[in-house]
Amino acid sequence: MLRRPLESAQYLSIHYTERVSDAGAVQSVGSRGDSYDNALAESVIGLYKTELIRNKGSWRGLDDVEFGTLEWVDWWNNAGCWDRSA
Repeated sequence: MLRRPLESAQYLSIHYTERVSDAGAVQSVGSRGDSYDNALAESVIGLYKTELIRNKGSWRGLDDVEFGTLEWVDWWNNAGCWDRSA
């Protein structure tokens, strides 16, 4: 059974990191105990929730959410806010 991690601020704590290391454990967040590497993914998830999930309003069912997600991911990957000329 996986447990929910402690509050995010604790992963930034030097004392917490030292205690994890002293215990011989490996942190599940970040490449080297760095929680900032998840920032891009969290930003994309936030945009997804804002632009699709909350903006559309009520959903009729899971199939609608899945199809809407497929359309949003296609938009994000192909049309989104990316500058293709760079």
